[in-house]
Amino acid sequence: DHARFIEGVFSTDQGALRVASLYLPNGNPIDDERKFSYKLAWMARLERWAEERLRLEEALVLAGDYNVIPEPADARFPENWLGDALFQPQTRQAFRRLKNLGFTEAVRSVTDSAGVYTFWDYQAGAWQKNNGIRIDHLLLSPEAANRFSSASVEKHVRAWEKPSDHVPVAIELSLQPA
Repeated sequence: DHARFIEGVFSTDQGALRVASLYLPNGNPIDDERKFSYKLAWMARLERWAEERLRLEEALVLAGDYNVIPEPADARFPENWLGDALFQPQTRQAFRRLKNLGFTEAVRSVTDSAGVYTFWDYQAGAWQKNNGIRIDHLLLSPEAANRFSSASVEKHVRAWEKPSDHVPVAIELSLQPA
């Protein structure tokens, strides 16, 4: 697991937008206590960092591969993920705690439909069978949510030649506060 965290601040005449790009640890196999514990500890550190950032009341987007399937609707076959770190109760609870600090989950703010995925494995025809999961998320601080106008999952990218197993999740933010 090679977790990554990169942040940048973009300034406009209307104020700053902080974007943090995340790649959270996978945490598998869950019976390897070091890997799963590392994932949960990483998520706890992210939660503390995010809580501190929220106190600054700035527009903040936490974007990336969280390696978390938040709800059963976020997997074509949730039962296949029961033994996976991405769908463990502790992982899902850590993600919920992060969201509950005051973040808006961009995709779920525009749709609660099942079948909205951001990842399809390369094996067993997962893409062709739409056997996907949603593990890439954009979380918006209240100040970013005030500028939010839309979110989309760019699923068509997965059909390109030699694609990634992930597809982009995109948002549109107004440069002027709402």
